[in-house]
Amino acid sequence: MTTPPLTGGCQCGAVRFAVAGEVGRGGICHCRMCQKATGGVFGAFVGPVQGLAWTRGEPAWFQSSNKARRGFCAACGTPLIFEWDHEMSEIAIGAFDEPAAIRPDIQLATESRLPWFAELAALPERAPQYAPSRDRVVSNQHPDHDTRRWPAP
Repeated sequence: MTTPPLTGGCQCGAVRFAVAGEVGRGGICHCRMCQKATGGVFGAFVGPVQGLAWTRGEPAWFQSSNKARRGFCAACGTPLIFEWDHEMSEIAIGAFDEPAAIRPDIQLATESRLPWFAELAALPERAPQYAPSRDRVVSNQHPDHDTRRWPAP
């Protein structure tokens, strides 16, 4: 029995992917380029990936340095892939349909880590009942998982 591929895609659903092979090691990178590329305090990626197929659309690319380029959805802006020197690809962990299945096991570029990063888990949490506007939110986000099986028959 073969293992089904890991699937994922962007927020709007214009770009979808499947990884049929090994995904490599998960990591979070604190470098300033990853912070800017993701709009977050770090970039979370897994790679190198083997057997990557774009199953709907393809990413647009930005050459973020002489060695790295980053793929994203041109329609909604979701960061999807990081490619190093056209040799090694890493997929954004949050772009997978089941991101909890990929656990980071290394931190990179810790010299750029924000000074309050270690304190995040200790921040107080807001209980859902204190967010009354959430019940009025109608998401336009593509649901995780496609309705068709991959690969297509």
